[in-house]
Amino acid sequence: ASICKELGLPLRFPGKPGAYDKLLEMTDAGLLAKATVWAATDIRCANQAFNINNGDLFRWSEMWPKIARYFDLETAPPLPMQLDVVMADKAGLWDSMTGRHGLERHAYKDVSSWGFADFVFSWDYDLFADGSKARRFGFHEYVETETMFMDIFDDLRRRKVIP
Repeated sequence: ASICKELGLPLRFPGKPGAYDKLLEMTDAGLLAKATVWAATDIRCANQAFNINNGDLFRWSEMWPKIARYFDLETAPPLPMQLDVVMADKAGLWDSMTGRHGLERHAYKDVSSWGFADFVFSWDYDLFADGSKARRFGFHEYVETETMFMDIFDDLRRRKVIP
């Protein structure tokens, strides 16, 4: 999103056709850490496996405009593209952005995993796991996915990773 803004481009969903409207879930890293401690320390969890997820479902078609608004960007219709290819030549732009915006120096290769993004944006089927077993066993933590994304972006700005 920061690179789109720098280039004066709208934020386009880059995933596979069909992925924009499918139901998905995410797992916040902090929530997963709490669940890991809970599962390791609650005797009822011995020898059990759990799906841990935020507890809500979303569609990129609903989340994408919210992400665009956060970065003060317009959206445009989805345009399938391989980010690991399209973003491969942006290291120089990133370096100039870090200087111009007073960001902490992070190597371009360390600020995003474009191949992983391509993987996540390619799910053109509903993708969610039943997390109710963890709730039945006593883990009731919840993270709203929209809030998770905005908190991540706020943290990246606070740490001067993105403008």
